[in-house]
Amino acid sequence: MAENRWPQVAEKFEIQKYKRPSDLQSLMRTHVPFSGSPRKHPQDDQKVIIIPDPYSSCAYYFEFRAEDISYAEELPSLVNIRGETVPMARVWVKKKSVGLSCSPFIVEEAGQEPGKC
Repeated sequence: MAENRWPQVAEKFEIQKYKRPSDLQSLMRTHVPFSGSPRKHPQDDQKVIIIPDPYSSCAYYFEFRAEDISYAEELPSLVNIRGETVPMARVWVKKKSVGLSCSPFIVEEAGQEPGKC
C-alpha cells in the first residue's frame, strides 16, 4: 500500500542573493512582484511556494518555477504572539510565466460555487 505523503510541511526557503537590477523601471515593466513567505516546494526542487499571509487560518499560496524569479528582496519578518518568526520576501516573477494560485475552500453542495474559508 502506498504511503500517504500529503499534506506535508514545506521547508523554509532561504532567499538566494540576487544582484539588484540596475534598471528598476525595466524590472517593473517585465516582472510582477509577489510578497510573502517563500518555501521550498515539497515535491519539486525547481519550484517555489510563496505564502502571502502565513499566519492566516485560511492561507492560500502561489507556486512559481524558480527560473521565472529574477529578483528577490528581503522584507521584515512576521512575528506571532508566541514569538515565532517567519521570513518574508518580495519576489519578482517574469510576466507571461505560468504560476499556480491555490486557495482552500469549504466543500458545499454540488453545483454551488465553493465558499471561502
